[in-house]
Amino acid sequence: MKHPSTRSLFDYWTERRGDRPAPARFDIDPAEIRHALGDTFMLAADFVDQLRFRLAGTRVCALFCREIKGEAFIELWDEASRKAVEELAHAVTGENEGFVAGLIGRGEDGREVGLEMLLLPLSHVGHGRIRALGVLAPFEPPYWLGETPVIALELATLRHVGAGADSLITPHFKHAPESARIRHGFVVYSGGRAPGERG
Repeated sequence: MKHPSTRSLFDYWTERRGDRPAPARFDIDPAEIRHALGDTFMLAADFVDQLRFRLAGTRVCALFCREIKGEAFIELWDEASRKAVEELAHAVTGENEGFVAGLIGRGEDGREVGLEMLLLPLSHVGHGRIRALGVLAPFEPPYWLGETPVIALELATLRHVGAGADSLITPHFKHAPESARIRHGFVVYSGGRAPGERG
């Protein structure tokens, strides 16, 4: 996590969830994240479970040069990213997974800006509307931000964060073949140059 708002919100979310997979909406006090509030948004499900912006901070709206409250989350993405983003949103809202992502925001004149997005689940009962909390912020705000709107987001990198992150990012190693020998913790494979042979 590179952006200060991302780190701040993630730390707050982690503290508020405690031992639970995710905190509830009523656990989140906007006053306690006021320094990150301009970069923060909340997503709510409508009657067909499509995620829409329930709240969006001033700096989030400035990226698109308009108020995005009520807009569908998926509509901000380019066609190539939409399937992955739909799966990501389902993992956040249905499976209490959290993610941090690197994005490319494209302006209508072709200019680009690098963005960081944090998307974290909020627990809900039944058809509770508020489902996710997030941050969307530029790594380095370009001079044109707020004057030229970002018209599409592209998903570039993705990493799992939150309660289950440790189990998902633990590397898995293959067993060494029987012909291999272990020396001081390293696996030595047969083959390569013969003794005395120069490369």
